[in-house]
Order: sequence, then C-alpha cells, then structure tokens
Amino acid sequence: MSTYLFPPAPQAAVAVRGSDALYAVSRIFCVGRNYAAHAREMGSDPDREPPFYFTKPASALAPSGGTIPYAPGTKNLHYEMELVVAIGKPVFKATPEQAADAVWGYAAGLDMTRRDLQNEAKAIGRPWDLGKGFEHSAVITELVPRSEQGELSKGAITLSVNGVEKQRGDLSDMIWSIPELVANLSQFYHLEPGDLIYTGTPEGVGPVKPGDKIVGVIEGFGELTITIGDAE
Repeated sequence: MSTYLFPPAPQAAVAVRGSDALYAVSRIFCVGRNYAAHAREMGSDPDREPPFYFTKPASALAPSGGTIPYAPGTKNLHYEMELVVAIGKPVFKATPEQAADAVWGYAAGLDMTRRDLQNEAKAIGRPWDLGKGFEHSAVITELVPRSEQGELSKGAITLSVNGVEKQRGDLSDMIWSIPELVANLSQFYHLEPGDLIYTGTPEGVGPVKPGDKIVGVIEGFGELTITIGDAE
C-alpha cells in the first residue's frame, strides 16, 4: 500500500450560503480584460478579441471578511473586483446554451495582483504567474446557488477603499457573457465541478497599502470585505 511522503495539502473549498456543505475547489481560471473600459485603461483594444485566460492555484483562495497580508515581492499591490462563476456539471466543447446550464452558482471575488511584477512580465513576454498566482490573491465570498440567485447578466459591480469608491461598472458591460465565457473555456478544458472562473473587472483598478479596507459589492447579490495587513 502506497503512502505519502508528506501529508497532502488541505482541500481548498468555498462556503455555500445557507448550507453546511462546502464547494471543493480544484482549479481557478481568470479572464483577462472582459470589460471594455478596463481593457482601455490597461492599454488594449477591447473590440471583442477572443477571451484569454490565466490561472491561480486553489491555494490562492482567501475568504471574505478577514485580513490578508500585503503580498511579498511587490510595491504595487492592486485590487480587481470580479464576479466569480462556479461550475456544477461536466462540460466540454459546449455551446453557450449548454454552458449556461453548467453554472452552479456565483460569488463575489477579488483578483489581487502584483501589478509591478505583472507589468515587468508583460514587457518581456513572460508568463504572469508571479504577478497573479500567489497566496491570498483570490479573495472570495460564500457561493450562492444559481437555483436561488437566477441568471446574472446585469447589475452594478463596485469597489471602495476606505469608503472611497474606486470601481463602478455593470455586469452587462462584460465583453463576453457568462455563457460565452464558459463555452469558450470548455473548448480547451474538460470543465468539472470544482472549477471557478473569475470573469474580469471593471475600470478603476489601483493600489492598496497595509491598513486599507476593501469593500466590493455586486448589486442584489453579495458584499465582499477584506483588510490589507502588514507585509510578512
């Protein structure tokens, strides 16, 4: 009988509103530049170029409501407020209609970004891993089942830092809708329950410092809060 050299890592999971059950997370996919205004502020053309993705490890998850340390190795830590989609059934090479039926639920999330490291990687054509895939970089609220929430295609998405609004957009501003994103991603991966998709952020991304309190809201859906702690 085989044994592990070291104990396996704890299973990453997200709480579910109104339930003691947890949603076990295996993969985190993130969509780049899915709001036109944000694409422009990052220096890109938003004319419905095909979606592109990066990933974060499941170990990057951090629950809303607590404190996360200021990330190591950066002097320019940014917030990006996002709607998160949780997959609830296997889906591969799906149509948008099939993809919509594979969505199990939603959460509010933050894609925390070491912007200086990301920009350095962009400048020399390297992957974004150091800028995006670090501990505590995928902040998330509890999940709300689609069966309770219904389809999410519109509604204000906002973020404030220390009570000052920094981001404001609407889910209807997405270049690619949720069914389109899931369908597109399913052309490249066998999506399964346990897969989360961070669906992009509106314009207004910016830096935070230790002691800052972030509050993100998706209209009629949920509120995310997180405090930035000292650097480790």
